[in-house]
Amino acid sequence: MGKRIVFTGGSGKAGRHVIAYLLGRGHQVLNVDLAPLAMAGVNTLTTDLTQSGEAFNALSMHFDFAGLETGTGPAPVDAVVHFAAIPRILLRPDNATFEANVVSTYNVIEAAVKLGIRKIIIASSETTYGVCFAEGDKDYHSFPLDEAYDVDPMDSYGLSKVVNEKTARAFAMRSGADIYALRIGNVIEPHEYDKFPAFLADPLSRKRNAWSYIDARDLGQIVDLCVQKDGLGFSVFNAVNDEITADEPTEEFLAKWAPNTPIRRPLEGFEAPLSNRKAREVLGFREEHNWRQYVR
Repeated sequence: MGKRIVFTGGSGKAGRHVIAYLLGRGHQVLNVDLAPLAMAGVNTLTTDLTQSGEAFNALSMHFDFAGLETGTGPAPVDAVVHFAAIPRILLRPDNATFEANVVSTYNVIEAAVKLGIRKIIIASSETTYGVCFAEGDKDYHSFPLDEAYDVDPMDSYGLSKVVNEKTARAFAMRSGADIYALRIGNVIEPHEYDKFPAFLADPLSRKRNAWSYIDARDLGQIVDLCVQKDGLGFSVFNAVNDEITADEPTEEFLAKWAPNTPIRRPLEGFEAPLSNRKAREVLGFREEHNWRQYVR
């Protein structure tokens, strides 16, 4: 049965594909963003989520004009998916990036919990693993990168995501709500697979992304699975695809291109260094868009 979902940041690169997937699964979606989204059946509510009053109101309004016909006020919201953020460093001053991402996430989670919404999904990031936006050439502590890793970013964006995970955990403990944080890999849209030959030709160009990625449509599947999965309290999931972006088996590749990083368990075949094992085992994620389908 379809859910009523408030989706923040749905006008962005990842969000628009995830919303399309959710609509295809029969959900109703209200997009909350500063920018419009041209998608049939989805209203965009222009909202500054760094303002707590706006966040609270955005989560407690009609989705569209049809809601007025009930005469009983806005219908309950089943889930909030919070993707809205300044999406990386070097777009705003570092302090502005940190402040916007941390405050907006606090406001959205607080409003959702106090409105009685029991399912909240937030966008964390691969940047929490500390290499993506590091100063200089930094090695990972170990492979695979999984949800138990000691995340240690040095940049304002990655740090904001670590703080957001802690905020989510605090509210989940306080309220008993299910709050899931997705450490989203490098998002690849369908038209971007033409970049992969260059990735393969220059292996070190993908070190900062741990030679991993997430197809935007498969990200939609992961979000939908999170909407459906109840009872986990606070939980973190890597939102990435199955395989390394390389032509060599993973352990052979890493021995050559990341020789200083120990491997803690066998990496079978072409398993991605940024592991989605937990998403597969707990959520039932099954990749539908492997890069090899699209790249000769």
